[in-house]
Amino acid sequence: METTRQNKIARLIQKDLSTIFQQQTRQTRGILISVSVVRVSPDLSVAKAYLSIFPSEKAQELLENINAQASQIRYALGNLERHQLRIIPELKFFIDDSLDYVENIDKLLNK
Repeated sequence: METTRQNKIARLIQKDLSTIFQQQTRQTRGILISVSVVRVSPDLSVAKAYLSIFPSEKAQELLENINAQASQIRYALGNLERHQLRIIPELKFFIDDSLDYVENIDKLLNK
Protein backbone atom coordinates (compact mmCIF):
# COMPACT_ATOMS: atom_id res chain seq x y z
CA MET A 1 0.00 0.00 0.00
CA GLU A 2 1.43 3.33 -1.05
CA THR A 3 1.60 6.24 1.35
CA THR A 4 0.32 9.73 0.63
CA ARG A 5 3.88 10.98 0.19
CA GLN A 6 4.63 8.27 -2.38
CA ASN A 7 1.47 9.14 -4.31
CA LYS A 8 2.30 12.86 -4.35
CA ILE A 9 5.84 12.25 -5.54
CA ALA A 10 4.62 9.76 -8.16
CA ARG A 11 2.15 12.31 -9.56
CA LEU A 12 4.84 15.00 -9.60
CA ILE A 13 7.29 12.73 -11.43
CA GLN A 14 4.58 11.63 -13.88
CA LYS A 15 3.73 15.24 -14.75
CA ASP A 16 7.36 16.27 -15.19
CA LEU A 17 8.30 13.16 -17.18
CA SER A 18 5.41 13.78 -19.55
CA THR A 19 6.71 17.34 -20.05
CA ILE A 20 10.20 16.03 -20.79
CA PHE A 21 8.95 13.43 -23.27
CA GLN A 22 6.68 15.98 -24.93
CA GLN A 23 9.65 18.28 -25.53
CA GLN A 24 11.76 15.42 -26.90
CA THR A 25 9.09 14.03 -29.23
CA ARG A 26 8.42 17.41 -30.82
CA GLN A 27 11.62 16.86 -32.79
CA THR A 28 10.49 13.49 -34.15
CA ARG A 29 7.21 13.47 -36.03
CA GLY A 30 4.77 10.59 -35.72
CA ILE A 31 5.86 9.34 -32.29
CA LEU A 32 3.79 9.80 -29.15
CA ILE A 33 5.03 8.85 -25.68
CA SER A 34 2.75 9.19 -22.69
CA VAL A 35 3.47 8.32 -19.08
CA SER A 36 0.68 6.03 -17.90
CA VAL A 37 1.64 5.56 -14.29
CA VAL A 38 4.63 6.05 -11.99
CA ARG A 39 5.24 3.89 -8.94
CA VAL A 40 7.73 5.04 -6.30
CA SER A 41 9.47 2.69 -3.87
CA PRO A 42 8.80 3.19 -0.12
CA ASP A 43 12.25 4.70 0.44
CA LEU A 44 11.72 7.07 -2.55
CA SER A 45 14.94 5.92 -4.23
CA VAL A 46 13.46 4.18 -7.29
CA ALA A 47 10.66 5.30 -9.59
CA LYS A 48 9.19 2.88 -12.13
CA ALA A 49 7.57 4.71 -15.03
CA TYR A 50 5.20 2.85 -17.34
CA LEU A 51 5.15 4.34 -20.83
CA SER A 52 2.53 4.05 -23.53
CA ILE A 53 4.27 4.43 -26.89
CA PHE A 54 2.56 5.03 -30.23
CA PRO A 55 3.12 3.48 -32.76
CA SER A 56 3.45 0.24 -30.85
CA GLU A 57 5.65 -1.33 -33.56
CA LYS A 58 8.51 0.95 -32.50
CA ALA A 59 7.85 0.60 -28.77
CA GLN A 60 10.67 -1.81 -27.92
CA GLU A 61 13.26 0.17 -29.88
CA LEU A 62 12.18 3.45 -28.28
CA LEU A 63 12.17 1.90 -24.82
CA GLU A 64 15.78 0.76 -25.30
CA ASN A 65 16.75 4.31 -26.34
CA ILE A 66 14.93 5.79 -23.35
CA ASN A 67 16.63 3.37 -20.95
CA ALA A 68 20.00 4.24 -22.51
CA GLN A 69 19.29 7.93 -21.81
CA ALA A 70 17.87 7.37 -18.32
CA SER A 71 20.63 9.36 -16.62
CA GLN A 72 20.03 12.37 -18.91
CA ILE A 73 16.29 12.16 -18.28
CA ARG A 74 16.95 11.97 -14.53
CA TYR A 75 19.11 15.09 -14.79
CA ALA A 76 16.36 16.96 -16.65
CA LEU A 77 13.86 15.76 -14.05
CA GLY A 78 16.18 17.00 -11.31
CA ASN A 79 16.23 20.45 -12.88
CA LEU A 80 12.43 20.56 -12.88
CA GLU A 81 12.00 19.20 -9.34
CA ARG A 82 14.98 20.69 -7.55
CA HIS A 83 12.79 22.71 -5.19
CA GLN A 84 10.39 19.87 -4.33
CA LEU A 85 12.71 16.89 -3.82
CA ARG A 86 16.06 16.54 -2.13
CA ILE A 87 17.01 13.31 -3.90
CA ILE A 88 15.79 12.50 -7.40
CA PRO A 89 14.88 8.80 -7.61
CA GLU A 90 16.58 6.41 -10.00
CA LEU A 91 14.33 5.97 -13.06
CA LYS A 92 13.33 2.65 -14.59
CA PHE A 93 11.13 2.58 -17.66
CA PHE A 94 8.72 -0.14 -18.76
CA ILE A 95 6.19 -0.50 -21.56
CA ASP A 96 2.56 -0.18 -20.51
CA ASP A 97 0.80 -2.68 -22.73
CA SER A 98 -2.62 -2.39 -21.12
CA LEU A 99 -4.12 -0.71 -24.21
CA ASP A 100 -2.90 -3.55 -26.44
CA TYR A 101 -4.40 -6.01 -23.97
CA VAL A 102 -7.75 -4.18 -24.07
CA GLU A 103 -7.69 -4.21 -27.89
CA ASN A 104 -7.00 -7.94 -27.91
CA ILE A 105 -9.88 -8.64 -25.52
CA ASP A 106 -12.17 -6.43 -27.62
CA LYS A 107 -11.23 -8.35 -30.80
CA LEU A 108 -11.91 -11.66 -29.08
CA LEU A 109 -15.29 -10.50 -27.84
CA ASN A 110 -16.31 -9.23 -31.28
CA LYS A 111 -15.64 -12.60 -32.94
